[in-house]
Amino acid sequence: MPPTDLLVIGSGIAGLTAALHAARSVDVLLVTKTALVEGSTRYAQGGIAGAIDPSDTPAEHAQDTLSAGAGLCDAEAVRVLCEEGPAAIADLIDRGVVFDRAHDLDPAGELDPDPDPAGELDPYPDPESAAARSLYALGLEGAHSRPRILHAGGDATGRAIEDALAGAVRALTAVPSGSTARGSLTLREDTALVDLLLEGGRVSGAELLAADGTRLAVRARATLLATGGAGQLFSHTTNPAVSTGDGIAAAWRAGAAVEDLEFYQFHPTALAAPGSFLISEAVRGEGAVLRDEHGRRFLPAIDPRVELAPRDVVARAIAQVMAAQDGRPVVLDATGIGAQRLRERFPTIDAAVRGAGFDWGREPVPVTPAAHYWMGGIRTDLDGRTTLPGLLAAGECARTGVHGANRLASNSLLEGAVFGARAACAALRDASSGAVCAASPHTALPAHHAPVDAATSAGSDRSPAPAGSAPSPAPAGAGPSPALAGPDLSPVPTGSGPSPALAGPDLSPVPTGSGPSPALAGPDLSPAPAGPRAATPHPMRAASGPGRSERWTRADLQELLWSHAGLLRTGEQLDAAAAQLSSWQDQDPDSCTTVAELEDRNLLHLARLLIGHALARPGSVGAHHRLDDPRPLAAQGPVDTQGPADARGRTDAHELVDARTPAPSTDSEPAQEALAC
Repeated sequence: MPPTDLLVIGSGIAGLTAALHAARSVDVLLVTKTALVEGSTRYAQGGIAGAIDPSDTPAEHAQDTLSAGAGLCDAEAVRVLCEEGPAAIADLIDRGVVFDRAHDLDPAGELDPDPDPAGELDPYPDPESAAARSLYALGLEGAHSRPRILHAGGDATGRAIEDALAGAVRALTAVPSGSTARGSLTLREDTALVDLLLEGGRVSGAELLAADGTRLAVRARATLLATGGAGQLFSHTTNPAVSTGDGIAAAWRAGAAVEDLEFYQFHPTALAAPGSFLISEAVRGEGAVLRDEHGRRFLPAIDPRVELAPRDVVARAIAQVMAAQDGRPVVLDATGIGAQRLRERFPTIDAAVRGAGFDWGREPVPVTPAAHYWMGGIRTDLDGRTTLPGLLAAGECARTGVHGANRLASNSLLEGAVFGARAACAALRDASSGAVCAASPHTALPAHHAPVDAATSAGSDRSPAPAGSAPSPAPAGAGPSPALAGPDLSPVPTGSGPSPALAGPDLSPVPTGSGPSPALAGPDLSPAPAGPRAATPHPMRAASGPGRSERWTRADLQELLWSHAGLLRTGEQLDAAAAQLSSWQDQDPDSCTTVAELEDRNLLHLARLLIGHALARPGSVGAHHRLDDPRPLAAQGPVDTQGPADARGRTDAHELVDARTPAPSTDSEPAQEALAC
């Protein structure tokens, strides 16, 4: 097998975009846990946002994004997202994605099954052309100030994107290795991530579990995680079964900084039936309204944007009404749209709702919030570089800063496309220069988002960051890193006992008290001892210990997170969850022989991290809502100004940084612009 320059783990929009961009110039190995097309991207209904209408601008899109993010977005990341969005959409069109256009609708506004019988229209108009922009049918979703959402197949946008990108990958992998003068792409399906491998303080690849149970040690010059979110943390989720946070957990165990894990978005309208099928926000954009069990609309009294308020506002309102109704769901009333329009505009949703036994064209349907999207993740700069040299991240597993405390509807697919491409470009630049990937100083997060290194914050008036927000490792030594041998796929040797390097970090709950917690210092980043593996994760404090012997199931964990760390939280609930999670037995990674066992290990680690981050933020903001926040709801915002410092170590009241303006740079070099690569 030829040498691998880039290892991409994950096959959603971010991973596929990165692999396809990088494979133009270097050798890429693409690994995915199940089938190539399986993942959250495929199930995205709402669409992809972009300022492509002649009357719209990236600045307006950015302002809507910042507003939805409740003041915790990184303005420069938002600018990059919105300005580079139209080009990313154009790239998807070049790959074969056919977005719905205005002329696809008949005079009644229904999707015409044959809008171009003469074959005269260009199926792939350039969205950056003013003449072509007006051809697209743009939808309106929550917290957007104007229609700017592109759809494909009505409500099958994710499937259209995934199929187009997967088709491009299949075509490229069919090209024999060495037959082109430039890069190549190799695909490996049904292969799960176990842990990252490190050598000399940098990520040098990953340990994988093949479908037959074989452990594989894969080396690469750079590794890009695009493994998605972790909706399976909760008992009610719109996410597919593969969403178990594998990349976030592995990155944290290796020492990468993670951020904003307290912010989990709950989609307001999942069908209150087995499976929690998502009913897209676009349905409300078409005119559907929410009512309580007595038929009364409740959002007009809460927010002037009513059903199109930001998702955290709508979901929280639904939860409060449901609590007043002894837990019974609210209803989504789409009868005003009409059965025919619902069937034509939302064919996938229509089939699912009717399949569940509801005639939603004639009667309201029961809905409830469900876990949907993790705004937090692996901390990256604008080019996908993490705080670990050699490791990049993109998509939902990355914390780019574009979502803040609450994601704007239909920005997730755009983020995957924009930052997946940027991460690929960064990997190419680093490979060509011989540099070691690490977060660039001039794209560092603003002061109110930067994790605090407990080792260097002595005497400061900030508390250290919570467990999991590890300090950035020391820069790699001068000079290019040694050339790696490529994807060594030999089985990982097995021994008589667990490897000390895979013991995992101490995941004890964050203790409460006046002083900093030892658990906040992050994992031990000392070099790994020599052993049977060519490269192994750095040794960390043992994850098992006294009291950690209680057995548990994934269902136990999901119910605990749903009831104690869901849409509405209290410190008492979070403390109880932390104590319960602390008592549960950790999985020995060397004993994991199935993908499900690896996933459970990851979910337990991520559950503890989410709880720790939620406890460390006593104030409510965006998707993190504390019922025990003493401030009135109107005063709740991005910063807790009641005490001398926010417990997350981000801001004091006197040193607020407005997230709507770029962070002060420590370097005269301008922010990195989009690169053609």
